[in-house]
This record gives sequence, structure tokens and C-alpha cells, in this order.
Amino acid sequence: MTLTEVSPNQKLQPKKSELQEPILRINNIEKSQQDTRDYRGLQLENGLKVLLISDPSTDVSAAALSVQVGHMSDPENLPGLAHFCEHMLFLGTEKYPHENGYTTFLSQSGGSSNAATYPLMTKYHFHVAPDKLDGALDRFAQFFIGPLFTPSATEREINAVNSEHEKNLSSDLWRIKQVHRHLAKPDHAYSKFGSGNKATLFEIPKSKGIDVREELLKFHKKWYSANIMCLSVIGRESLDQLEAMVMEKFSEIENKNVKVPEWPRHPYGEEQYGQKLKIVPIKDIRSLTVSFTTDDLTQYYKSAPDNYLTHLIGHEGKGSILSELRRLGWCNDLMAGHQNTQNGFGFFEIVVDLTQEGLAHVDDIVNIIFQYLCMLRNEGPKKWIFDECVKLNEMRFRFKEKEQPENLVTHAVSSMQIFPLEEVLIAPYMSNEWRPELICNLLNELVPAKSRISLVSQSFEESTEQTEPYYKTKYGLERIPNSTIQAWECCQVNENLKLSLPNSFIPNNFDIAEVPSDAPKHPTIIMDTPILRVWHKQDNQFNKPKACMVFDMSNPIAYLDPLNCNLNHMMVMLLKDQLNEYLYDAELASLKLNVTTKPGGIDFTIRGFNDKQVVLLEKLLDHLFEFSVDEKRFDILKEEHIRSLKNFKAEQPYQHSIYYLALLLTENAWANVELLDAMELVSYERVLNFANEFFQRLHTECFIFGNVTKQQATDIAGRVNKRLEQTNATKLPILARQMLKKREYKLLPGDSYLFEKENSHHKSSCTQVYMQCGAQTDHTNIMVNLVSQVLSEPCYDCLRTKEQLGYIVFSGVRKVNGANGIRIIVQSAKHPAFVEDRIENFLQTYLQVIEDMPQDEFARHKEALIVKKLEKPKTIFQQFSQFYGEITMQTYHFEREEAEVAILRKITKADFVDYFKKFIAKDGPERRVLSVHIVSTQKDENETTTVEEVESAAASAQRHTTINDIVAFKSCKELYPIGMPFLDIKAKGARSKL
Repeated sequence: MTLTEVSPNQKLQPKKSELQEPILRINNIEKSQQDTRDYRGLQLENGLKVLLISDPSTDVSAAALSVQVGHMSDPENLPGLAHFCEHMLFLGTEKYPHENGYTTFLSQSGGSSNAATYPLMTKYHFHVAPDKLDGALDRFAQFFIGPLFTPSATEREINAVNSEHEKNLSSDLWRIKQVHRHLAKPDHAYSKFGSGNKATLFEIPKSKGIDVREELLKFHKKWYSANIMCLSVIGRESLDQLEAMVMEKFSEIENKNVKVPEWPRHPYGEEQYGQKLKIVPIKDIRSLTVSFTTDDLTQYYKSAPDNYLTHLIGHEGKGSILSELRRLGWCNDLMAGHQNTQNGFGFFEIVVDLTQEGLAHVDDIVNIIFQYLCMLRNEGPKKWIFDECVKLNEMRFRFKEKEQPENLVTHAVSSMQIFPLEEVLIAPYMSNEWRPELICNLLNELVPAKSRISLVSQSFEESTEQTEPYYKTKYGLERIPNSTIQAWECCQVNENLKLSLPNSFIPNNFDIAEVPSDAPKHPTIIMDTPILRVWHKQDNQFNKPKACMVFDMSNPIAYLDPLNCNLNHMMVMLLKDQLNEYLYDAELASLKLNVTTKPGGIDFTIRGFNDKQVVLLEKLLDHLFEFSVDEKRFDILKEEHIRSLKNFKAEQPYQHSIYYLALLLTENAWANVELLDAMELVSYERVLNFANEFFQRLHTECFIFGNVTKQQATDIAGRVNKRLEQTNATKLPILARQMLKKREYKLLPGDSYLFEKENSHHKSSCTQVYMQCGAQTDHTNIMVNLVSQVLSEPCYDCLRTKEQLGYIVFSGVRKVNGANGIRIIVQSAKHPAFVEDRIENFLQTYLQVIEDMPQDEFARHKEALIVKKLEKPKTIFQQFSQFYGEITMQTYHFEREEAEVAILRKITKADFVDYFKKFIAKDGPERRVLSVHIVSTQKDENETTTVEEVESAAASAQRHTTINDIVAFKSCKELYPIGMPFLDIKAKGARSKL
């Protein structure tokens, strides 16, 4: 009897009293010292491994399930079947047959879901409001018990898989990965094309008489077995209640006693070693990868020889490979890492981001890498380096932040496939067994004769003649001369390459400062002068020896014109480049510095363990106020920035649609092409002069949050103030009105605009329909959120699942520069005018659905939104970001969510329908639309333009006013006012003496 022949009422559900006990129950799961959640491991009689997590305080529940089968187990004649199976499980089961029943339930319960297919594993996960966990789990369990794989859904969902593949056709990440797979032994599973497309899942099987739906059923029946599955669930319920819930719902998953596949140790033939592979990318990128095939090292997780070598080879401090390559001007970045393919093999890879000069010195760079590996062999494994890594891991685990529930269970089900249940939380941090012989064994595999060298550069366009079949990536192979390999094997000692020094940033003080009983609930201003404003809030919730501090340095010259915008960007790039070696140890010790540009200047954030933060701050201030750079590094980074500006054209169409909408509606924004033109005038001297001028007149606003007292925050601010007082800002401070926030252009009721742009890099086009809904207030904020909540799932179901317009379908809120709106984005092979018609048709149809919506369904949507709004930050950094968001917006509405929820509770269905009719419905009196069409110029020979598409294009031209001139468009538009602050706080900066 096939799965689809069993109806729900034929299945005998065991009574609760008849449920069997798990065959294994583990209550001693090792967790972080400050982790207040309770854990229990189970193994059910059907072989399913389970991790239960009880957290009575959680405001979100979640679950994840991994099955240890992925695309390396695809049938030879059906590439992409595992991925297709993952898509299909969402579209109806015997117990819950509605195609969008699962997603609708989650959407109306404050949740959402996702899944992913990997080479060896497929993962499914969701989050939901805590009181809806039982219903969500029941629907989720049925994926693995009785999926329908209906013929209609099967045929339609192939289009979604194909659209996902087409989205990746211009992605260098996917293209390069597939070239490597293509060159593996044809009879090795590593060589498979895991993504799948219409050809592999429909056209070719159809021509061979293969029934793909039948193959899906076979694949699920063969591989979806309880004994190779791991489940993790987090909820408010007690462990016993969660256990009963899981036992009732998941015991029915069949155990087919599947044996996990073992993979041959050598995915590549001997001829693939000692070769150079040259790949032509879409974007202007340059890289060198030295790759070694190794054993699967999973079993050695307690000693982790790969981690030891990754730590040293990927190090960025003095004496490292990266330090030497940067000194020579050949490289900007380097990464090293090991990846296991369980029960088979592994890859150790060293990836070098090449400069133009570096591309001409590939053999020399490879030689330096082998010189470093030779030095490691000569030095032998060092216990003190291993102990330092152990210490860092122990510290990270001891003070581990509380993970988001969905992230926690998703990570857990991966770990459960590898580690014993008792160690599932600590295993990634517990590499504390000193086994130097394993390090030596691995190091002996990293030799020239066993290496594969691959290069990526557009300069190979003319010299490559072979093509990978799925992505059509051009590549070429050439044999490395024996003399070169022998030279690498006998490489000389390089005196510049040395082992790293002990890490001085490892914290010693983990004390938690006492919080005063009268400590304020929200950030408060503790210092306010014309040149410096300081906000502070001592943490009294997370109790970690961590802090976050941000310094927002403003000077209006930073965004004066495209040239200054580039100079500001180059200044930040050079600053980060200069500090790179120094910062690497800090980052290893979980102390991070991030410097970014913003329209008004720069801001830098320091976060992590608070013990050594001031040391890092002082070093940064030295570099800022005594700015000097190496001219050779300037030339390298200038070329890198020009490439990044040029590469924007190859980004996804949906990203272009978002970019152009912002360009049209933001008060003042420099276009990519304007920045690119201005790069001609960017010179070494100009950057130095700009930096000098920038730091001579600043206003700085800072926010210090975490394990920092008010006195400590005042001392930190004093260090910054001391530097600022030595500048011209004391004589002529930046005025408040020089730092006014950017504003948004205002569309008027009845406005309907179209902006169209061609794109030649992608097969897909993109349509974005933006409906502006007014200025940001608590009321409009919550109304657009409610519209988004109600529309999101049905929009996806209609435009993606049923109409199959494309893989990327998104609807959501756009809140920018004081304005509110709703946008719907669809990336599709269809013409944007046709897609826009389908969006409008959906909105018109859905208006009737909303009008007919039962009160209890509307109430569920409100409750779902309340759950999302009131979800509390889980980490110090999340809380810091929430507070700082209000400070940067200058609204200071620190209890915004609570205020908006109070309004939401009072909104009636009639209020909602009225709002939808006014602002969203096609002929609404307040409707204001701006559509952005990104039109692909790539033509598919097999596709013809339909009559509907032609008619849609004609109707679109009549419906909209086309924007041909951005300046003319902006010239006739008003601006929204800047939102008023919730608290009575004057704008930062100096006051005018008027």
C-alpha cells in the first residue's frame, strides 16, 4: 500500500495510555553555566533521537528535524530529487491535505518556517507562538508520516525549484562550487548536481518515461526513516509535557532501519591533483584556492586537529601567511578551514583574495603557503597554542548568549547527527584532548603533490575552452610543471613567517558590576555638550561580563557629493586595513570592532567581553586622530572599491529593485554610477586631506550599554572627549541643523508611478509594487504591520505556490526616513508588467477575502502580530541594537512595541477593512503607488511572449506615469516631516545663536 492510499481515518492513533516509553532518556546533558533552560535527550522506539528544551520564560517556541539524507543520495537519473522532496513536504499531508495549511497555521500563530537541503542532510524548522506549539508539531510531524505529493502540486513545484536554480545561475558561489563537483569522478556521489532544475526533474525524466511523482514517493519511502532523524523542540511546557507531546506525534514515523551511506575516500581522480583549474566568474572577483582532500575527521572532535591548523593557517596577525602576502601587495584577505563529509572524506582549503599584482604571482603565493606549512612541521604542534584555543572555547561556552529558539533547535539537530546526546550542546566547544600526532598526520596530508589549485578571474575569459553543463561556467585545466611542484616541496625557510604570539586580549576579569537599585529602565543622557552626547544604560537583565559601545561621528562633509562619499568610504577601508593585524587577536577573544560609513560620517561599534574594551578603544582613537596610510595599500583598496561598485550590476534583480526605490524616494542619495564616475578623482592625497578635515570638526554621539557602570561610561566618554577637545570642533562645533535626518519624498493620493530599468546579467526580471501609507506614527506603524501580517502568507501561496511566478516572492513593510509603506516583490521569468497585473489581481481578490474573514481568524492575526511585537531581545547585542535604533532615529520611543500593541488591541476588523480599502485596494482614495520594474534583456529561445504579457505591458503604460528623469520627479514632490521625538530631547549638536 502506497502512502497516498492511506486515508486519515484508516490510521489508528494510539491512545495516550497506550503510548510506549522512550527506550532511552538522558537528563545529564551538559549545558553552559548560565543557561537556565532545562534539557532532556530521548531515543524513541522507532530510533528517532530527540532533544527537548523547556524554557518557561520563552516568548517563542520552535522545532527542527534533520534527516540524514541529502542530494548526494539523489538517484543517478534524477539530479535534484532530494531538494525537490524538501519543497514538496510543505504542500499537504494526509491528515492536513490543504497545500498551504501548514504555512497558514504558522502565519496566524506568529510563526514561520523554512527548510534546506545539504549534501548529506535535509533540515526542516519552524517557530511559533508558545501556545500554538502543539498544533504546529502535529502538522510538522505529518511531513514525515504521510505526505501527499499530489500530482498537481508536483508539477507546479518543479517550477519553483527551477526558479530557485535560475536565481543562482549568475551567482559565482554556486557556479564555482558546481565546477568542482563536475570535475570529481563521475561515479562518485560528490559529482552530483544537487539543486535540480526543470530539465533534470521534468523534461529529461518525461522523455525517458520516468514518473517523477512516483520517484518522490520512493525516495521518501526509502530514506525518510526515523532511525536517521533527529528532532529538537523548545517550548514553555515542562520536559514531561514536551516528552508526551513528541511521543504522541512522532512515534508513528516509520523506522526503515536505513543505513547511513558511506562515501569513497577519494572524490577526485589522481589526474585532478597537480593541476591548475581556471574559472571565469560573472563578477569581477579574483581568488586562489589551495585544496587538499583529507580523511573525515568527525570522530576526532574532542581533539580537533583541523581546528588547530585552521587557527594558525588562517591567522591574520604578525608572522602569518596573510601578513606576508599583504606586505607584498598580493592579497587582501585569507581564509582557511576544514569541512567534513561524514562517513567519507574532508577538504582542507586555503582561500586567498588576490590583488591585481597577486594574480601575476600565483606560484609565489602558493610557495609562501607551503613555506608556512613547512615551518609548522618543523616547529611541531605546540601545547600552549592548543591550550589557548581550549581556553577561548571554554570562555565562549561559559558565557554563551541565549540563542534564538529557532536557531537553537536548528543547530541542535545538526549536532545530534554527529555527537552523543549528552554532549550535543558542548561538543563544538570541547576540543580539549591534546593529541599532537593527529595534528602531524593532518599536516602531512597538506603537501604539494596532494593539492588542487583553483583560480578565479575574468582575465581567463580568452584562455578557457571548457564549460560546466548546468551553470555554463567557463573553465580550463592546465598541468603544473613537475619542477614547480618540486620547488614547493623543497621550499626555503621564510624568516617572515612565524607562529602567532600569545593573545593579550583574552579577558581575565569576568566580574559583573553591581546595578544600583534606582538604575533607569531605559538609556539616559549622562553627558551633553556641543561636541559630544553620551547615552548610557547598565545591563540588569543578561548578567554577562560583556558590553557594547557605539560612537557615531558626524561631519556634513562626508556626504557632500559623490566624491566626498567615496573619500569617506576609502578612509574607513584604509582604517580597517591598518588595524587588521592588531584586531585579529581581539576578534579571537570575542571582542569585535566594526567601523562603517553612514551618510553623515562614520560610526564604530565595539562589543564583546568588556575587560579589554578600553585598550581597543584607545588604539582606535590613536589611528583616527593621527590618520596616516600606506600609499601602496591605498592603490590596492581603491581598485577593490571600484570593482565592488562595478559588481553591483550583477546583483540579484530584487536587490536592484530595492536600490532604485530607495534612490527615487530618499531626499538625497548618490547613485552607484555617480560614485563610480567620482572614483577618478579619488587620490591618496585627497583621502589624507579629507580625513584631516573630517576629524578636525566632529560631533560624536555615543551609547554605552552592558556590564558598565555610569562612572565607567563617563570615564570612557572622557577619553573620547579629550581627543575632540583638541580639534577645531571646540571653536566651531557642528550645528544641530547640519545633522538633520534624511527625509522621504511624499507620494500623493492617486499617484501611480513606474520606474523601469533593464538588466542583462540575469534571466529573471523583478517587479516591486510599493504602496506608500503615510508618515510614521504608532498608529500607521501598527496598521502597516497588520496589513503585512494578513497578506504575507496568502500572497506567497497565490503568487509563488499556485501561480508559480517565481522563487522569490516577498511582501512586507518598508519603514524608512519617517515614511511607512507596504511592498510586494516578485522575481520572475515573466515580464514585470504581467507580474504586476497578477499582484493587483491578488490584492483585489484578497479584499473580498478580508471582508468575509471570520472575526476569530482576524483575532488570530492580531494575536500573531502581538507575539512578534512583544518578543524580547535574547542577547545583550540585540537589546543594545533595539535601544540604539531609537537613538539613531532620534525618536527615543523606548517602549514602542508596548505602545503599538496597545493600539493594535483596539483595532477592529471594520477599522482594518477600511484602512485596506483606502491605502491598499486598487481604487483606494488614499492609494499611492510606485512600481519598479527590473527587466531582463536575456532571451530564452524556448520562451515566447504571451498575449497576456503584451496586454499587461500596454495596460501598465496607461496606468502609470513613467519616471524618466529622477530630478524632475523629485523636484515636484514634497518631503515627509522628520518624526517628532517621543521624549523631550533636543536635537544633538550646537545651538544656533540666532
